[in-house]
Amino acid sequence: MARLIKRAAMRRNTALALTIPLLLAACGTPQDRCIARNTAEFRSVNALLAEVEGNLARGYAWGERQVVRPRLTRCDTVTRDREGRAVITSHSCWRDEIDVERYRIPIDPAAEARKRDGLAERRAALASGANRAVAACRAAYPEGA
Repeated sequence: MARLIKRAAMRRNTALALTIPLLLAACGTPQDRCIARNTAEFRSVNALLAEVEGNLARGYAWGERQVVRPRLTRCDTVTRDREGRAVITSHSCWRDEIDVERYRIPIDPAAEARKRDGLAERRAALASGANRAVAACRAAYPEGA
């Protein structure tokens, strides 16, 4: 029983350790939140442009797929003995484990070049608006105040 409680505590602590950085990131300064909110599309276009340029440089794109693989692990089962007390028994069992595999996807270089050019134009169009938004956020929420 103590092992089950210890495992539950470990799961809880792991969940907290993974959640806290996400909560702290959401608690950025008002200036950071304003900038992030007003430059989301510009940052999206930048990320897409970087991906397309990487594809052109490599000559292929990356794809991801989930693959289920069985894995032999230890399972605990709680049963009752003749007096009604809980007894934990361990045995081997198979569990499905999900892995993410990366694989190459062939690209059409001409189509990727057109996509790159379109994204570069879109980024140029969004750049002045993003710069104005950053300046407005810095004016509205000064860091030192």
